[in-house]
Amino acid sequence: MDRAEARKTIEQLREALLQHDYLYYVLAQPEITDTDYDKKLRELENIEKQFPDLIVPDSPTQRVGGMLVGAFPSVPHRSPMLSLTNAYNENEVLEWDDRLRKALGITEFNYVTEPKIDGVSLSLIYENGVLVRGVTRGDGDTGEDITLTVRTIRSIPLRLRPPFPTFFDVRGEVYMDRKDFARMNTQLEKQGEESFANPRNAAAGSLRQKDPAVAASRPLRFLVHSFGVAEGLNWANHYDFLKACTVMGLPVPPYNQRCDTVMECMRHCRFLERERDSLAYDIDGAVLKVNDFRLRERTGSTHKSPRWAIAYKFAAQQGLTQILDIKASVGRTGTITPVAKLKPVSVGGVTISSATLHNFDEIKRLGVKIGDPVIVQRAGDVIPKVLKVVEEQRTGKEKVFQVPEECPVCDSPIAKEKEIEVAYRCTNPGCPAQLMRGLLHYASREAMDIDGMGEALVNQLVERKMIRDIADIYSLTKKDISRLELYADKRTDNLLKALQRSKTRALSRLLFGLGIRHVGEKAAYVLAQQYRTMPALMEATEPQLRAIHEVGPVMAKSLVSYFGFPTTRTVLNKLRRAGLTMEEKVAEVKGPQLLAGKTVVFTGELESMSRSEAEAKVRQLGGNPTGSVSAKTDLVVTGNAPGSKFTKARKLGVKVLTEKEFLAKYDGQQN
Repeated sequence: MDRAEARKTIEQLREALLQHDYLYYVLAQPEITDTDYDKKLRELENIEKQFPDLIVPDSPTQRVGGMLVGAFPSVPHRSPMLSLTNAYNENEVLEWDDRLRKALGITEFNYVTEPKIDGVSLSLIYENGVLVRGVTRGDGDTGEDITLTVRTIRSIPLRLRPPFPTFFDVRGEVYMDRKDFARMNTQLEKQGEESFANPRNAAAGSLRQKDPAVAASRPLRFLVHSFGVAEGLNWANHYDFLKACTVMGLPVPPYNQRCDTVMECMRHCRFLERERDSLAYDIDGAVLKVNDFRLRERTGSTHKSPRWAIAYKFAAQQGLTQILDIKASVGRTGTITPVAKLKPVSVGGVTISSATLHNFDEIKRLGVKIGDPVIVQRAGDVIPKVLKVVEEQRTGKEKVFQVPEECPVCDSPIAKEKEIEVAYRCTNPGCPAQLMRGLLHYASREAMDIDGMGEALVNQLVERKMIRDIADIYSLTKKDISRLELYADKRTDNLLKALQRSKTRALSRLLFGLGIRHVGEKAAYVLAQQYRTMPALMEATEPQLRAIHEVGPVMAKSLVSYFGFPTTRTVLNKLRRAGLTMEEKVAEVKGPQLLAGKTVVFTGELESMSRSEAEAKVRQLGGNPTGSVSAKTDLVVTGNAPGSKFTKARKLGVKVLTEKEFLAKYDGQQN
């Protein structure tokens, strides 16, 4: 075959394969078998290997590229990818419709109702009809560039069919058909690999594969639901947009329906809910949208959701199973939570083998017994919950569950703190179960920031009884740590240095790290500012604590109770002897508080101070540090590699300073 013949054959094969992709994924009218398709693809691959200079980026053979090295790059969305407001019943939909009519000042307009695919949101960027980028939703303002993975999805065209916008940001859901998902899981299990819990998890995990070859082996599909930007081509309404997508070769969900009234929308919603199990893929609701794009512009959006659309969520899916046993689990603050161990049952494509019973009063309310046949559901299609007992199916062999009198982990007494509470708690602050979870919280970045003290290390320390309370971590020697699994010299030295650094943390971070019930990060800071030292706080009475504006009766009682435990005082004494500072340095402010009443947000990696230290500076100058950017934010301070908060600040016109600029302007206000 000479070059001219090769070029002609390549073009014919490419066009044929693109046409068959269109027939299969968009029109659902395949004309050839998968085997015949694969033969054409292999023929094209063989010819391109002989003439590599004839390969083009949008050839069907170029879907699988090289492996990604490093993290997925961050990409700002030109138009935000907003989330939808949810409605859980017809009344909420009617209220939404009523708000629309009042906002628009008209009574007649139409809608489009379409199935809500239970998948993963994706933005596709086409320039002059060629796919150039695939981006995850991320936080709505910034996503991750997963183009290498996206190119492997056969239902996503690498090149659009004309006419198409010159720049097109089209959006939709990546998902898996149920049958494809089942086949994939079977294959993974045969290969000794871990299977996925449900199609959505499988789609999400496959999209984040850095090796495109792995993603290409997964049966991912894509359906369009909207667009962010379309330059050079306009549509009057959403229904016309969906039809245009079909022409361009982009697949859209079946069962889209144009509706003239909101009640017609609801009829279609009920139809989709009845038919959900017969569809090839999972849906968790329906989406109602104003059809006319001009009316959408008039209604606008909040910072989170468009006002012109709403998601009608279907009722949670349910299943019948049996309670095999009820076990008690101990949380970080000692709360005892009963958990039902279930005979495995598939609900909405997810195998459920356990469900929380919340508390012992809930067991009484439901009348649950061990061995009971029960109805379980995924609340919000996510969290497993025991809904009710099917009493007519009882056999008489069921056993009443007895509320334990002792902690299932440490055998200490459990009790309610007062009659109005429903939760029982282990009364021993040194309980190993509390210790594991409590130590992870203590070592977290927001608390004592002990780098290297993760779950694997904490589990070993507690299980080997090398520590009996939080303070014992400061008695660990290099010899102690080196005996643990995966702890070589360098890792051990780093951990010991991190432990030493943590001793200098401020009182506010220590208070938060101790995990005192009802005392969060902000409350810990307020208390530390008020009392300055641990001994002073320990002696505070309930009335004194309640006199602080931010401290209510529940928190005051919790603090007095916590410091009243002998074990608490023992631990705090050990921490003091270990060399912890246990003080809060409150810098005096010279002159006016320049940040008084200002809301400040930090983003990126700060060089000269930790995030907590930076937020402390803001508070000392009368400001209020927060974690998110909005139109009410007064200042955003950026460190290295600022994220989506920086992008959002620029978009909203919020004042932005670098870390150096911030310190130069405001740090001089302190001693």
